[in-house]
Amino acid sequence: MDESVGSHWLLLIHQIPPKPPYLRVKVWRRLQRLGAVAVKNSVYVLPASEQAREDFTWVLREVEEGGGDASLVEARFVGGLSDAQVEDLFRAARDADYGQIAEEAKRIEGDFAAATAVDAERQGPLGADVRRLRRRLAEVAALDFFGAAGRDAVEGLLQSLERRLRPPPSVVEGASPEEVRVDLRRRTWVTRRGIKVDRMASAWLIRRFIDPEARFRFVDAQGFHPEAGELRFDMFEAEFTHEGDRCTFEVLLARAGIEDPALVALAEVVHDIDLKDGKFGRPETAGVNALVAGIAAAHADDEARLARASALFDDLYEAFRKRSA
Repeated sequence: MDESVGSHWLLLIHQIPPKPPYLRVKVWRRLQRLGAVAVKNSVYVLPASEQAREDFTWVLREVEEGGGDASLVEARFVGGLSDAQVEDLFRAARDADYGQIAEEAKRIEGDFAAATAVDAERQGPLGADVRRLRRRLAEVAALDFFGAAGRDAVEGLLQSLERRLRPPPSVVEGASPEEVRVDLRRRTWVTRRGIKVDRMASAWLIRRFIDPEARFRFVDAQGFHPEAGELRFDMFEAEFTHEGDRCTFEVLLARAGIEDPALVALAEVVHDIDLKDGKFGRPETAGVNALVAGIAAAHADDEARLARASALFDDLYEAFRKRSA
């Protein structure tokens, strides 16, 4: 959650006359674009901030100019709802937005499957669709004040589509898994800030099985340009990211040629948590999901998250290894 967001809330309370009829729809659409959620009929809320006050003030003026009444109220609590319940309203609203983007991304993925690599006439419009979804995701993410769970799955879908549009160069084109693993050593590995299950598990896999001397950077993905010697994972245009229906952890395993039944089992858990598709249905998934969510909730710092998650994945790996043995 953004540090500027606290338990102060800004409420817009309005009464809109029945005429002109378009005013109610216009105000509703504007409130949706601001990320406000309705807590009661004609009562909308945003986390209190200077930006929220400015945005609501413009809506207030628009209501009043249309012949209605509106007022702004700053409060520490919203009547009948706890802070946690209000936050859940925001998460639900953003998850609905992420769900719409995901459905559109899956439709585009189907269109990609029908297009050929040389079908330039068809690939062009598909690229425009993907870029439009990326802009839409950025807009929704900017309104995701409390970290809705649906963002990572959508990010993975878009990364997979973007990879089809502009495939990143292989680390070593046509190299064997052994040659790939050699080339991946002593690197700086870069990924998005706010690591969650796929990035946590991938970083653990890299340091334990691929590059013991790996260094990690956690960056803002927008506008990032890698430096020499850096490899990106689970982010836009990354050397290692989602491919088709495989999460980054699965892609790393395959590209590095690591054949270990315990890691395959762990990959199935990570896949189901990250993609939320229930593909493997392992019994450990729900418990691991709860533990990973706890790590993310308790630690804002990515290095701290990685340290805690690494201990978790060390223990899970040993459990799977002994079971497979």
